[in-house]
Amino acid sequence: MRRFASVMLWSLAAISLAAQRLPVLKQIQLPHNYYYREMYLPQPTSGPGSVAWIPKVDVAGKRASDEVIFSMQGSLWRQRLDATTATQITFGPGYDYQPDASPDGKWVVYCKYDRDAIELWTLELATGKSSQLTKDSAVAVEPRWSPDGKRIAYVSTTKTGHFHIFVFDLDEWMAHNLRNAPLDHPVIQQLSSENRSSLPRYYYSAVDHEISPAWSPDGKEIIYISNRGHIHGTGGFWRMNSQPVTPPAQPTQVPRGPFARLQAMAAPAHDPGPEIHYEETTWKARPDWSPDGKRVVYASYLGRQSHQLWVMTDHGGDVFPLTYGDYENTNPRWSPDGKQIAFISNRSGNTAIWILDAQSGAQRPLLTKTLKYAQPMATLQISVVDAAGNPTAARISVTGSDGRAYAPRDAWVAADDSFDRKQRPFEAHYFHSGGSASITVPLGKVTIEVSKGLEYLPENRQIDVSAAANVTIRLKKLAFSRDPSRWISGDAHVHMNYAGTYLATPRTLLAQMQAEDLHVVQNLIVNKEQRFPDIAYADRLGKIDPVSTADFQILHGQEFHTSYWGHLGLLNVRHLIIPGYAAYPNTAASSLFPTNAAVADLAHAQSNAALVGYAHPFDESPDPARDANLTDELPVDVALGKVDYYETVGFSDHRASAAVWYRMLNLGFRIPAAAGSDAMTNYASLRGPVGLDRVFVQLPPGPWTMNQWLDGLKHGRTFATNGPLLRFTLGGQPIGGEIKLAAPGQVKFTAALRSIVPVDHAELVCNGEVAQPLPLAGSKASADFSGAITIARSGWCLVRAWADQAEDPVFDIYPYATTSPIYLSVGGKAPSSPADAKYFLAWIDRLITSARNHTGYSSDAEKK
Repeated sequence: MRRFASVMLWSLAAISLAAQRLPVLKQIQLPHNYYYREMYLPQPTSGPGSVAWIPKVDVAGKRASDEVIFSMQGSLWRQRLDATTATQITFGPGYDYQPDASPDGKWVVYCKYDRDAIELWTLELATGKSSQLTKDSAVAVEPRWSPDGKRIAYVSTTKTGHFHIFVFDLDEWMAHNLRNAPLDHPVIQQLSSENRSSLPRYYYSAVDHEISPAWSPDGKEIIYISNRGHIHGTGGFWRMNSQPVTPPAQPTQVPRGPFARLQAMAAPAHDPGPEIHYEETTWKARPDWSPDGKRVVYASYLGRQSHQLWVMTDHGGDVFPLTYGDYENTNPRWSPDGKQIAFISNRSGNTAIWILDAQSGAQRPLLTKTLKYAQPMATLQISVVDAAGNPTAARISVTGSDGRAYAPRDAWVAADDSFDRKQRPFEAHYFHSGGSASITVPLGKVTIEVSKGLEYLPENRQIDVSAAANVTIRLKKLAFSRDPSRWISGDAHVHMNYAGTYLATPRTLLAQMQAEDLHVVQNLIVNKEQRFPDIAYADRLGKIDPVSTADFQILHGQEFHTSYWGHLGLLNVRHLIIPGYAAYPNTAASSLFPTNAAVADLAHAQSNAALVGYAHPFDESPDPARDANLTDELPVDVALGKVDYYETVGFSDHRASAAVWYRMLNLGFRIPAAAGSDAMTNYASLRGPVGLDRVFVQLPPGPWTMNQWLDGLKHGRTFATNGPLLRFTLGGQPIGGEIKLAAPGQVKFTAALRSIVPVDHAELVCNGEVAQPLPLAGSKASADFSGAITIARSGWCLVRAWADQAEDPVFDIYPYATTSPIYLSVGGKAPSSPADAKYFLAWIDRLITSARNHTGYSSDAEKK
């Protein structure tokens, strides 16, 4: 009973800690913010993020354009197609995105991220004067001007926290503002209403969303994306009246398929119009209606791994691609005369604007060689060196005098997914540098933050920039005394590409590893709905990637992506297991078979050196007495000997995950501690860089190999951490070792801590209980311990350390570290814990009941 209470207290503490570090734009009420924020919400990339045409009307009334407006670096810019200079037209406060020009080419509507919200603003191009439109502290994105220039369609989370389509009446707004006249009707009208679905969605909210509105040329209709009636993806293409209308008496479509009854029950409370085309889109489809009203261009990955430009008729029909390539082409916009399409491409790795000739299919980049800033700027040169004065790669964050983030023009800017509002007004933005970075910044005070993994102390500097400036930052490495061993850091859970903003390669991954001082990466190829974004590297499974060096090595593996049973990491496998997931409803993989145990067998059969582990285990400790739908297969697979490691530190709550781990250790199962960040290295926003959560493996001094590292991981010569570094011996045995005692007795121990951030607790834990607190003093970032404890029974001991709150620059809910256990054998008896056995038996009973009642099996044999 006392053990259960401590588990629950740890979960409650995690909730309290997480409240100090809240998600960016926390008013959005959707699951999995690391998906919609990266794939849907705009980001301050150093390259263009979205593009629109600035229309021009000739004397004959014909509309054309030779100029575009685009978002880049959190500002709006304009550039002629025949020029190479871009002119900045906004520069804060906050970050400006997603511009759209009015039909007469005189105004721009855009969204501004500031004060913990995204609001709509307008800009008069002739005067540069800006005015705020929406003021509801919600998230408003994707604004589109109506063809008559009188209305703006956009997406907002106002009132509900969910994405719905609204229309802003500019005529009414201007009449009210200019003449102070009373409002005849609401300035803002909602076109789509809240509708809760009964479909079994996982990555998407139970509430239907409507996003990406695009006007018909006559302004009477809007094409948009909605997941209404669908389980997977952001949904199909719908076409509705642009005026609010009375809902029909009957649904516009008769639901079909195994979920037809649920779809009928989830009939919307408004007229959504017909669905004209369906495919499993993500947040990037963003359709645009052609000026002649006959075609719609959009971004799609249909049958591929990357988005390209596709086109369909205005009523759907059979679609076909306009572009091809193993990279992302997104955000397409027709030119006013329908002859060209501007879009964003990451074919070079970073983002860039490309122009497609709609008739010939020819493509060309819009080259931007010179930036004409709207305020005085200066060049800041940052050099990062090690203790010997040699250039060294690092992670750098630069904040200008205007409070905005700045980076080199060719850098991949990344943003943290959460932050503490008491510490900073915006989330941290950063980039990776090979040792030298040249940045254009506004004049005034500039803040520089430099980090390099967990073995170097972070450095912060503030300088006043009045002209071109140079600054050198020297990093100091943490050190343990009297430790001849070599500890090689690795991230056991990385996704090089996962439908993100940039196009990552092993070479870009290697550069990130070097900047984060991360020596091993297990790149896990995994599906994103129907795709496997890194499938091109499947032929390298089980091989060290050719870009690797002696000190920085990449090994490609797989994540088996089954949220029903729990996600598995498959390391050092030789080929993909297809389809790579099970229990996906409404697909041919709806069956619960294969189970994770079967997948583990398939992985181990490929290679004697293959390792299977459980990834990002728990956000809170499971309670079999409370959790009726407990389906995680972990205890079964551990009991069957299928599990080689466990992500004790990862994209989950570390102490909740540890609480379950302790119960397994108490029953005599020897499960090593591992760590994986679940980093998507091509994202522009994520919870942390590659190596945020990492596992250190103890190896002999000198050269090392990946096989040695994997063997050390399997045998528990590890500690897992997102900040603190640990050392531990017990009875002269190292981490992963075993002590055999004939009878209970005292055993000496040593422990040490070094950390880039302060911690509040360091403890020696045995058999799930704190055997001895390890006192911290001074900075609480460095300590050495020695002593003795009484070992009374067989089991295990480890050392752990953590902080009570989030600490920059650790982009996690709180700093935490744990060693793997040192195992104890007293009198030759096996470990025993009846309470933990009862806990797992109740868990397995839940598992059996859920599996027995599942209706998705393909056959009785699979169910059996």
